[in-house]
Amino acid sequence: MNKNLEYYMSIKYPMSLTPLSEEDGGGWLITIPLLPGCQTDGETPSEALERIEEAKELWLRGAIKYHDPIPEPEPVLT
Repeated sequence: MNKNLEYYMSIKYPMSLTPLSEEDGGGWLITIPLLPGCQTDGETPSEALERIEEAKELWLRGAIKYHDPIPEPEPVLT
């Protein structure tokens, strides 16, 4: 299988959604812990979720360009 951008974008990475304090500007911070530094924020949880796809794509493009390792989540056994 060719592990290209399309392949990695199709992976459902676990995400962490955290409310930001008013001191930090309010809103919501969303991260993909397996992709260090891949994060964004939004005024609402929905907005943060929409924005994380762009952040994920940018992170992956950089990793592919510089041949950095790209971690994948462990498969979920059902």
